[in-house]
Amino acid sequence: MNFRFTIPHNLVIVFSIIICAAILTWVIPGGRYERETVDVNGVERSVIVNGSFQHVESQPQTWQIFSAFYKGFINMSHIIVFILMVGGAFWIMNDTKAIDVGIFSFLGFTRRMEKYKAVRLVGVNNMVISFIMVLFSLFGAIFGMAEETIAFSVIFVPLAISMGYDSLVGIALCYFAAHIGFAGAILNPFTVGIAQGLASVPLFTGIEYRTLCWVLITVTGILFVLWYAARIRKNPSKSIMYEADGFWRQKGGSQTGEISYHTPLSAWLTALATSIVVVIFAVKYPVTQLNIGLTKISAPIMPVLAVLFIIFSYISLRKSIHFFVLTILAFTMMYLVAGVLGYQWYIMEIAALFLAMGLVTGLAAGKKPGDLARLFIEGVKDIVSAALVVGFAGGIIALLTDGQIIDTVLFSLSGALEGSGQMSALTIMYAFQSALNLVITSGSAKAALTIPIMAEFSDLVGLTRQATIMAFQFGAGFTDMIAPTSGVLMGVLGMARVPYVKWLKWIMPVLIILVVLGFLLLIPTVTMKMSGF
Repeated sequence: MNFRFTIPHNLVIVFSIIICAAILTWVIPGGRYERETVDVNGVERSVIVNGSFQHVESQPQTWQIFSAFYKGFINMSHIIVFILMVGGAFWIMNDTKAIDVGIFSFLGFTRRMEKYKAVRLVGVNNMVISFIMVLFSLFGAIFGMAEETIAFSVIFVPLAISMGYDSLVGIALCYFAAHIGFAGAILNPFTVGIAQGLASVPLFTGIEYRTLCWVLITVTGILFVLWYAARIRKNPSKSIMYEADGFWRQKGGSQTGEISYHTPLSAWLTALATSIVVVIFAVKYPVTQLNIGLTKISAPIMPVLAVLFIIFSYISLRKSIHFFVLTILAFTMMYLVAGVLGYQWYIMEIAALFLAMGLVTGLAAGKKPGDLARLFIEGVKDIVSAALVVGFAGGIIALLTDGQIIDTVLFSLSGALEGSGQMSALTIMYAFQSALNLVITSGSAKAALTIPIMAEFSDLVGLTRQATIMAFQFGAGFTDMIAPTSGVLMGVLGMARVPYVKWLKWIMPVLIILVVLGFLLLIPTVTMKMSGF
């Protein structure tokens, strides 16, 4: 009898981890730290009180493995709703065939660029991959981009496959790039900003060395992706996603030559209505203050975007509705960045922005309200499995929290640090942060849990608090890319239709390289005197 191994569904994997988490609550004794509310950079956060740990009665979890799902859905509701809204919005946009036209036009542009010898020498695709990854790495390093990559994966996965690569390269362009930037954070307020505030370190000091670290980490990530992309383009069947990517190849199989290039009256009317809206928005917000670390830049961002939108809308409408839809998509991304940096937009505002994008593109294509509702529901149905996985993943954290074992693990770390030398203490911190990140993927939440303890111990062993923050920073970034509890990771994999096991197989080689690189970059924080340390 022949036995064939089949990769388990992501839901099966998450459920298995929940069972393992329940078993741990029977093995690890219960414990609890007291919490207090402190002001960190103008935001109140709940942090643990160092030295307040006490053992409490164990709370072994049994039937709670089922109620954990409910709690997981509640805890992850913001990401779940975001995924459903983005899925529905992009389904409406896909119905216009605009993304097909955009990919076709982009591929035509890259072919025309290959006539230049210098471009052929470097490789136009290599240039495109490198540029996109640097951009998203900067997004991760400066303002902590994470959840936003769920929406971008819908764009970059079909683009990567159309360029001759696979869905893994598509994910690498946005999600992987943003997370290596998140790890090598320069001004990330969710990791560096909060950690330095909790450790009473001047905000964003040590930026010189962190910038060098970001460059080295980003270059390493890009080189790996370029190597893998070249290998796959040479022989696509070598991809572990080759069969699974058949969905995307079939979806993009429509011949763009058969698309009717036209601009209906509805598109002109929608453009006029949207222009009025962006002008009103520009009048209401004439000046935007962009917050980039400690730097504040005031500029007329909204008025400039409004003028550019009107100009590009007119140009694109004269060509075809498809290019107008692409214009809407491009300006959606611009408003997203401006909103995050200037108005502290988070997942609710971003979800609303994408929903508006979907409705505007549908109205431009002349869709009736009933058609828009039908298309939106079809998009939600198509992506609901990704939303379910995110909810189930949230159950893991809920189970461990209810089992009251997370604080016990933190207390055990403090015991391990006692009597350690500087390098040993830093190594233990880095290893622990990397492991803890598999359970608690929120950088700000993990900072609130661990920095109060680690900052105190770093003083005892003569380690600078800045070095401790870097150990947290790297640990909070690298292993996040394999954490089954990460709603963002599960959302991206669901959007891209990539099984968790296959993602794990692809990411592990470069993850090991990055973790080792992170450790090597921590050594100078102990052996050398640097600015801000």
